[in-house]
Amino acid sequence: MNARWAAVLVVLLAALGGGALLVRQQADTRTPADAAGLGQPLFKGLQAAAVAAVSIRQPKGAITIERKGERWAIAERDGFPADYDKLRDFALKVIALKVGQSEPIGEADRARLLLDAGGTAIELRGADGKPLARLTAGKKYFKTEPENPDRAAGDGRYIALPGEEKRVIVVSDPLTQASVKTSDWISKAGFEAEKIKTLELRAADGNTWKIERSGDNADWKLAGARGDEKLEVSKANAAAYTFGRIELADVAPRGLKPEDTGLDKPTVVTATTLDGLSYTLKVGRLEGENYYAAVAVAGEPKPEGKDAEERGKALAARMAREKELAQHVLLVPKSKLEDFLKKRADLLAKKDEKK
Repeated sequence: MNARWAAVLVVLLAALGGGALLVRQQADTRTPADAAGLGQPLFKGLQAAAVAAVSIRQPKGAITIERKGERWAIAERDGFPADYDKLRDFALKVIALKVGQSEPIGEADRARLLLDAGGTAIELRGADGKPLARLTAGKKYFKTEPENPDRAAGDGRYIALPGEEKRVIVVSDPLTQASVKTSDWISKAGFEAEKIKTLELRAADGNTWKIERSGDNADWKLAGARGDEKLEVSKANAAAYTFGRIELADVAPRGLKPEDTGLDKPTVVTATTLDGLSYTLKVGRLEGENYYAAVAVAGEPKPEGKDAEERGKALAARMAREKELAQHVLLVPKSKLEDFLKKRADLLAKKDEKK
């Protein structure tokens, strides 16, 4: 090999080496700085049993759900019961979050992804009040941008951790439960008036009616039927069935005046049961698709029959929860009340249907 060919070979080797270095450098720029952390949990070692409170804060509101003895309650609604299953599911999802992607981020991108004060701050706290896990949830993450991002569920969520303002993390759960609306968190269980014996309505406009029956399987009668009035039994059955299973939409905040809710001049619906209980539901103004309402439960359960003792215990336990509803102004879906918020004439059979 002469000197000329030796020089060419050195140049080629240098070029190949430089190319290899360039390829490696380009690959490095595509690899996150903390690639070793990908797939790792955000909150290592955190157990659901240690969580005693969940706080969610957004620019337009906040909600805190706390463990109170054996149940969970919403602080912003004076301790109204929360839906335990929803709370537990959300806490477990936060605890299970893992790093899907991790990239450096600048101040402008933090604002664009809502990872600053415009985002959703989530905090899990222990019984001592100290934070166990904290994060800011920003915009939803999409593998492919949908036509309507606001309505799409999302493939994940952009996340920022405290003290790591220059890093954004993508997790695979969109955390759609991260809401500050009390309607998304309350226990929707209202009251159950079983074995109704009488059902009576007295409206502020003077509309009144009362239906009654002698036993659980007896037909309904219209109390004080006038002239040729004939009760439509199917409508009476629907009214009693619906009243006996009231579910809630939300709970009103404390401080509303009766005139604000229409409960200063309510429609009053009262039911008595064959078990010796009395339920009084006051229905106020319609707010959107929900009525403001207040409920009171009275009496001592006195069931009869072979399962009387077992049923009595179940009724007593349920009444304890139902009586707590009297401390709150409730919001009940309009659809749940339509079967019994009727005029007297609407409960009657048409003349050609009378028998």
